[in-house]
Amino acid sequence: MYPSEYIQFLAHFHGDRDYFECHELLEDYWKKIDSRNKDSIWVGLILMSVSLYHHRRHNFSGAKRTLIKAIKIFELQPDAMTKLGLQNVELLHLLNGLLSALEKGESYQSVSLPISDKALAELSRKTCEQKGFIWGRESDLKNKSIIDRHKLRDRTSIIEERQQSLKMRKGSE
Repeated sequence: MYPSEYIQFLAHFHGDRDYFECHELLEDYWKKIDSRNKDSIWVGLILMSVSLYHHRRHNFSGAKRTLIKAIKIFELQPDAMTKLGLQNVELLHLLNGLLSALEKGESYQSVSLPISDKALAELSRKTCEQKGFIWGRESDLKNKSIIDRHKLRDRTSIIEERQQSLKMRKGSE
């Protein structure tokens, strides 16, 4: 019923708190199914993950900016959140609380998404455990491989994709 990428997203989100991986999983999925739709619910989940990644790294400006975009997407699509097994009102309340914390300069705190579908929660929890993670564990703020993941990745494909896009734009001018 739910895409495997979403299950993996939930396992990482609630397990190892690897928000960068959450972003990667859903971005790949979104590009396959709905890449032209910048208001896609998948983009909202991606932005939410990016916001938490920034917040944990003390980039309050980046966290706030991306969270505001995510909240706008979620507000426009309450039915989509319900279809993804999430409690929309509770999620918006949670995210607005995070936004308030960012505005006050408060430190990052791990959060859990309000999953309303019990079968989804159980499947995500089992997937999390199969990966060797503990569901609901607090973020390991000393784990540089998660905290600074963007600095550690191979960016070759991203650079190539940007260069290809630039060539295409120049060719159409």
